Amino acid sequence: MGAVTGSREDEEAKKMEAGGDTVGQKLDAGALFVLQSKGSWLHCGYHLTTSIVAPPLLSLPFAFAALGWSAGIICLVIGAAVTFYSYNLISQVLEHHAQQGRRQLRFRDMATDILGSGWGRYYIGPIQFLVCFGAVVASTLLAGQSMKAIYLIANPGGTIKLYVFVVIFGVFMMILAQLPSFHSLRHVNLIALMLCLAYSFCAVAGSIYLGTSDRAPPKDYSITGDATNRVFGVFNAIAVIATTYGNGIIPEIQATAAAPVTGKMFKGLCLCYAVVVTTFFSVAISGYWAFGNQAQGTLLSNFMVGGKAMIPQWLLLITELFTLLQLAAVVVVYLQPTNEVLEGLFSDPKEGQYAVRNVVPRLVSRTVAVAFATTVAAMVPFFGDMNALIGAFGFLPLDFAVPAVFYNLTFKPSKKGVVFWLNTTIAVVFSALAVIASVAAVRQIALDANTYKLFANV
Repeated sequence: MGAVTGSREDEEAKKMEAGGDTVGQKLDAGALFVLQSKGSWLHCGYHLTTSIVAPPLLSLPFAFAALGWSAGIICLVIGAAVTFYSYNLISQVLEHHAQQGRRQLRFRDMATDILGSGWGRYYIGPIQFLVCFGAVVASTLLAGQSMKAIYLIANPGGTIKLYVFVVIFGVFMMILAQLPSFHSLRHVNLIALMLCLAYSFCAVAGSIYLGTSDRAPPKDYSITGDATNRVFGVFNAIAVIATTYGNGIIPEIQATAAAPVTGKMFKGLCLCYAVVVTTFFSVAISGYWAFGNQAQGTLLSNFMVGGKAMIPQWLLLITELFTLLQLAAVVVVYLQPTNEVLEGLFSDPKEGQYAVRNVVPRLVSRTVAVAFATTVAAMVPFFGDMNALIGAFGFLPLDFAVPAVFYNLTFKPSKKGVVFWLNTTIAVVFSALAVIASVAAVRQIALDANTYKLFANV
C-alpha cells in the first residue's frame, strides 16, 4: 500500500513538473514558478517558523495585561495546542488529496475541491489575500519603526520622520521581493529562524534587567478599566494571540515540499513549534512579569521611553536590529500569495521562468505590489488597529476553524467518535470568537479614530 501511495505521489510530482493537473486544470504560471515543489521537511520548518515566529510575538505581554496571569497562560497554551493540531489537520487533508493524484497547492484550491468553487473564489481566496497583504503592510510599518528607533539611539533628538524609514525599507524590499519562488527563500528563512531566537532572547534579557532594576515600573498585575472595557479588552487580547499564532499559508508552504510529501509537514511543524514554545512563552511571561499592566503594544516600547533607552543601549540596539532583519524575511514570505497571483496573471507558463517574457512582468508587478504596501504603511501608521481586525476576521477562521471543517468533510469521521466532535467544537467556538473579536477590533478603531493622522510620526 505504501509503495502504491509513493508511486502516485511521484507521478503527481512529474505531472506538476510538466504543468499537469492538480484541481482539474493545467497549472498556471503562479503555481509552476512560485510554488515549486523542491524542498525538504527542514525547508518547510524554516518557512513555517518565519511565518509564525515573527515580531508580533513582542505584543504578547500587552495581551497578558488584558487577561492576567492565569487567563494569559491558558490562552497561550490553547493557541499553541489548537494551531498545531489544526495545521496538522490541513497537512493530512493535503496529503490525502496528493495520494489520490490531485495535489493541492493553494488554500483556495482546497476550498474549491472541498467546499465548492464559490468558497474558494469569494471567501477563502480573498480572506487569505487580505490577511497576507495586511501582514506585509504591518511588517513594513514595524520595520520602519525599528529603523527609526535605531536612528534615535544613534542620534538622540533626530528629526527624520517615520515615513522616511518606511520608504527606505520598502525600497530594500523591492529588491528582495524579486527572489523568484517560495523555495528560493529557504536560506533566507533559516537566517530568519536564528534571528527570531536572537531578538526573543534579547527581549527576555531586557525584561529581566529592567524588571530587577530600580527603574522598573511598579509591578501591578490587576486588569484596569471598567467592566465594558475589560470585556472588550479580553477579546482584543485573544485577537492579538490568534494573530501571533496565525499563518494563513499552510497549503502554500506544504506545496514547496518535494514529493512524496507524507510526513514532511509534521516534522516541519515540530521544528517550528519547538521555536514557538521557546520564544512565545519566555517573552510573554518575562515581559508581563517586568511591566504588568503597563506593558505597551510592543515590548520594545517599554525598553525606550521618551527617546531614552531604559536598558543598556547596546542591548536595545541589537534587539531592534535583529527584529528589523527578520521583518524583511517575514515580508517576502507573506508576499508569496500575492506573487503567485501576479505570476498567474502576467506570466506565460509555456515560456521558461527566466525568459524575458516572464522576467519583465515579474519585476514590474512585484515592484508595484511592494510600492503599494509601502505607501499604505507610510500613510497609515495606526495600521495596528486595522491589523487586529484583519487578524480577528482572517487568522481566527483560516487557522482555527476552517482546518477542522476541511478534515471532517474530507475524511468523514464517525459522529460517534471523539475526532468529529472535537473538530466541530473547535470550528464553532473559534468562529464565534472570530465574530466577537472582530466587533471588539472595530470598537477599538472607533475609539482611536480621533487620534488618526495620515503620515503621522509615531
